[in-house]
Amino acid sequence: MNEKTLIKNYLSKLVKNNPSALKLNDDVFFDKKNRNVISIDTYVEKIHFLNFKKPNLLIKKIIRSSISDLVCKGVIPKFYFISGSGNKQSFSSKNLKKIINSLKSEQKKFSIKLSGGDTVFSKINSFTVVSLGFSEKIVKRNNAKINDDIYITGDLGDSYLGLKYLQKKKFNKNIYQKYFINKFYLPTINLNFSKYLTKIANTSIDISDGLLIDLNKMINAQKISSEIYYDKIPISNKLKIFLSKNSLKKSKFIFNGDDYQILFTSNKSNRDKINNISRITKTKISRIGKILPKKNFKFRLLNVDKVLNFTKIPGYEHLFT
Repeated sequence: MNEKTLIKNYLSKLVKNNPSALKLNDDVFFDKKNRNVISIDTYVEKIHFLNFKKPNLLIKKIIRSSISDLVCKGVIPKFYFISGSGNKQSFSSKNLKKIINSLKSEQKKFSIKLSGGDTVFSKINSFTVVSLGFSEKIVKRNNAKINDDIYITGDLGDSYLGLKYLQKKKFNKNIYQKYFINKFYLPTINLNFSKYLTKIANTSIDISDGLLIDLNKMINAQKISSEIYYDKIPISNKLKIFLSKNSLKKSKFIFNGDDYQILFTSNKSNRDKINNISRITKTKISRIGKILPKKNFKFRLLNVDKVLNFTKIPGYEHLFT
């Protein structure tokens, strides 16, 4: 049983009289009357992060990936709550100083304020973060329109290569190894672009589990299909150099998640507007596909005129069986 099945068959029954829960399908709670938008995320050692060797960087990744749930909805985060479980090694004075300094840095960078939390003793390190923002409108999932363009911000794949390096995967010598590791710990959060999202996007999601898996989540309840152009999926120049030196294909890196870029759809009439917003906010935005009427596929990936097939959608999936 995966996360989607767990929610659909069990938890969704508990929110039938709570429209603000958005049927548990949007990663946020949206109380339109009071303008509250809330997300919650949990990060567990050996599942979401390898170890606690770099607490100063790890805590930044956790904060950024949490507020990303709001940012991809067009909401600016204002407050956060954090609970941590750990032991005397992970919560040593040395590590706590590093964590506090990193939290101060993230608070300043994103103009957010710590507002509460909890601490628990545990042999396994984990963190839960609640992020809170305010808005009269959000960009929901499952609201794509036929003939919409599909866009993503930034580049994909850098973070996953950083994870491979942290897992001690051996590649040909790469002068950019530190860059990729930093991309794993310090994903780019497109706060300035987010301010324009509700004006141009019909539906959106952040890319946390992988481009294709998250695309499927974004339109999962709609009777539509989507088409993605492989050659249009953007990667950084550094990743291009790495792939060339190691004779690897970008498909090995771009579908694995931890990018926290924004995936969204927009009407074709907004193309010039999106290009202008890209320039104003200095945000890389790439048009990578389009929404189609319902076909005999949920999505297809095209490389020129050839359809790329997968036995399983690549990306990360929580399984409970």
